[in-house]
Amino acid sequence: MELNDLIIFEQVAITGSVSKAAENLNYVQSNVTGRIKRLEQELQTLLFERHKRGMVLNADGKKLLEHVRDILQKVDEVKLMFSPTTSPSGILDIGIIETVHALPAILHAYYSKYPDVDLSLATGVTAELLQAVLDMKLNGAFVTGPITHPQMEQIEVIQEKLVFVTREADFQLEDITIVPLLLYNKGCGYRGRLESMMQLQGIVPKRVMEFGTFGTIIGSVAAGIGITVLPESSVQQYAAEGSVYLHPLPSPYDDVTTVFIWRKEAFMTRTLQSFLDEIS
Repeated sequence: MELNDLIIFEQVAITGSVSKAAENLNYVQSNVTGRIKRLEQELQTLLFERHKRGMVLNADGKKLLEHVRDILQKVDEVKLMFSPTTSPSGILDIGIIETVHALPAILHAYYSKYPDVDLSLATGVTAELLQAVLDMKLNGAFVTGPITHPQMEQIEVIQEKLVFVTREADFQLEDITIVPLLLYNKGCGYRGRLESMMQLQGIVPKRVMEFGTFGTIIGSVAAGIGITVLPESSVQQYAAEGSVYLHPLPSPYDDVTTVFIWRKEAFMTRTLQSFLDEIS
């Protein structure tokens, strides 16, 4: 059963005439007659009562017409959804690292511009989000970059500074060997930067405690349990309140870039393209 068969069937049902349906659709009459006969053979039932003045739907034809109209309406909706003149819509699955302070404003700006898009957000560390994009579970993700992967495209979104976050005002790198490090799970880009720095400088931390959320980490630092590494923008408010203190990482480990990634081979929907246009 082809879509054109349903379109032809609807026209014959509306006009009650093969010749009028053929004229409306710019088909030859024999083509219309043949399509109706093929549809009846496929469904194994007659759909029309035929008489000298035309054709009238029988009970089975009326039943089919209800379904055909639903199908054709859905087809029109799909065409409209992907029309170049239609505003982007549908679901956009985006991954985010929760410590980038500017991301909520970016997402709000996009949603305000395209309210018909349903933004679905998933949080995680860089490695998890990268894998989710590769597995096509996400359309794209904001992660710590740069990302070197042959299947990934990326654009730079934000540049920030990484800082040590402590409960005490005084801090030396050697404190890492005395006080526990409170870090995101493995796969976090910030953690990777810190581990590279410690390896180069021969620093062995006393203990690493892993946490899954920003709130738990910053709350634990404020309680004096340990120290962490986070983007400066995400903890400035806490420093201003006096609950924590910020200390710069040695260069070049203090520079951190947030990028938006998506699969090279993935189909570029207008919804995703509009999102890229908004953040680039």
